[in-house]
Amino acid sequence: MADEKPQTLAAQGLVNVIVRALLRTPGVARVIGRNLITLHVTGRRSGKHYAVPVAYVRHDGVLLIGTPFAWARNLRTGDRVPVDYLGRRTTADVRVHTAEDEVVADYAVIARENHQFAGFNKIALDAHGNPRPDDLHRAWHNGARVIRLTVN
Repeated sequence: MADEKPQTLAAQGLVNVIVRALLRTPGVARVIGRNLITLHVTGRRSGKHYAVPVAYVRHDGVLLIGTPFAWARNLRTGDRVPVDYLGRRTTADVRVHTAEDEVVADYAVIARENHQFAGFNKIALDAHGNPRPDDLHRAWHNGARVIRLTVN
């Protein structure tokens, strides 16, 4: 399989600062928060705090977040994390999917609902908007995992 991993933007840090501020702004947060949430993650070894704005898709009563990036390894099933969601700070229960069949199934849902996510993760869509299975498996092979959040 080709090693086609998603890349961060050149100015990702600046973009994250702006998005986090918008997600804390009443009114604005209700609009852009329909697709974005900020997770507050603590490094397991470093203890460092990360405020990570990420896109999500609602599915079967949970928020699905797909990512291949290292910050997600700090989350474990059973964790409860602070989140900024729809303009308010609350918590969410975490369930992490790392098994190939789970990640492929959840990535398919996310890619169908969020075509920007599909493009960023190099997942091609067919004429009906369905992701190519080989691209979904490649994403898992390159470290993709899915975080399922139940917001409290």
